This record gives sequence, C-alpha cells and structure tokens, in this order.
Amino acid sequence: MTNFRFIPITPHPLLSPYVAKIHVFESSGRLPAEERKLIVPNANFKLTLTYRNGIVAGIGDKIFIQGENKLSLTGLIDSPVMLDAQQDAQTGTIIIEFNPLGAYRFFHLSYAEVKNQIVELPDLIGKYAEELQSRLVDANSITLKLQLLQNFLIKQLEKTVADPIYDYCIDRISGTAGVLSVAQLEKETGYSSRWLHAKFSEHLGTGPKNLSEIVRFKQFYGAFSAGANYQRLKEHIYHHYHDQSHFIRAFKRFTGSTPTDLQNSMNELATKHYTS
Repeated sequence: MTNFRFIPITPHPLLSPYVAKIHVFESSGRLPAEERKLIVPNANFKLTLTYRNGIVAGIGDKIFIQGENKLSLTGLIDSPVMLDAQQDAQTGTIIIEFNPLGAYRFFHLSYAEVKNQIVELPDLIGKYAEELQSRLVDANSITLKLQLLQNFLIKQLEKTVADPIYDYCIDRISGTAGVLSVAQLEKETGYSSRWLHAKFSEHLGTGPKNLSEIVRFKQFYGAFSAGANYQRLKEHIYHHYHDQSHFIRAFKRFTGSTPTDLQNSMNELATKHYTS
C-alpha cells in the first residue's frame, strides 16, 4: 500500500500575509488505483519543487508533467485536478501556496495566461529562475531547499508594492466567505464591475465573481474534508447558495462528482491536502 503525507512548514514572517501554507509532500509511490487522486480548487496559486520523482496532473482535458528537480508555478485553478507521481517510486515535493492576496506580489506575469495551467518557472521569469532551480538541485537537504525558496520569495516581494483597491476587495471576499456580490464591491469601492474584473484579471487571472464562487465552496469542502457528514452540511447550504441544486452544481464543478458519490469513495489525497 502506498503511504503518503503532507508535512506543514511555517512560512517566514515576511511571507505569511501572502502565503496560505507551505508543505512537503512525501509518497512511497503512485497512489492506489481506487484512490481518486483528487485535488479540489482552494483559490491558491502554487509554487512547486519536485525534488524527488515527478508529478503528473490532469486539469480538464490537459495533462501536465512536472519532471524531477523542476520548479513550476500553477495558476489559479477552478476545476478539479487529478494528481499522481510520475513514476511508481519514492516521491518528494515542496509546495508553496499563495493566497489570492499574494501571487501578484511575487511574480510579474499575465495571470490569465497561467489560469488552469502548470508552467515551469524559468519559462515565465527566465534566467533568475533557472539559477534558482540549479541551486535547489545542489542543496542537499529539505531545510536548505526551503530556505532558498523563501529567500527568493522575500527578494521578489521587495520589488513590488501593494495595490490597495485589489487588496481591499480580496479581504472583503475572504471575510464574507465568498458571499459578497460584485455589485456590493462596486458600491464600496466606487469602481465599475468592468474595472474590477480587469483589475482581478491582472492580479489573479480571473474575475471577482469566479473567485467568490471558489472561496464560497471552500468553506463547505473544508468541513467536508474534516469529516462532516453531508446531511449535516445541508443545514447551512441556504446561507451560501440559493437552493440545494445550486450547491450541487458547484460541488460537481469543483470536484467532478456528487457529494454522496465522493463521500462513498476513497479520496484521502484530497482530504489531507485540504486539512494539512
């Protein structure tokens, strides 16, 4: 039987406002055939270093292969991801997840172009990332690799400034668990929905409405992953969704399944990823 675990790492204090979590994923090989191998969208960007073995990810109808010792950035994901080790061998990956407030503070990119994509970082930012990737290969411990990655991000952070209107909108969406409407954001900021959509596309790769839908669903899937029974969760659906069918559509969109089907299946990867 394949054993795997997510080991949580505390981010550097300078990074903590923008980094949702850092963890090291270790696996003894490919996951069992009956395991769904599902990663559910959580509104975070991901910087990933595959320091042992590689990773294969299916996003929609596309397959992305991240080879060993490669550094890659995953854009905003709004569909379920199927994930497994490239080879049936021991696997090790460092994953740094940026919250929606954070990604634009570290990378100067067209974020719409990396939405639902996994791209090697040197292809996005060039020579600096190539040099970092080489140094990471030479680093002989996980601790040193983590130090190199976080030092790189701190230097990137120093090159950028905050966007207060965007940051305000993100805080409001997060603070209301995704139920705040775009109309309310228009009212509070004084900017049109078109302007807000352009701002979000620039910094996030998608609009505020889509982000709100992911954040809203995240509340339910977090509780679902922690073991809450679907029947008990149904009591709170109407605080976030128009009706049960609205919720079921969201569930299918982000997991590819119904709540009952998913609850009756083996999906340890998704639950550990969400609760680690």
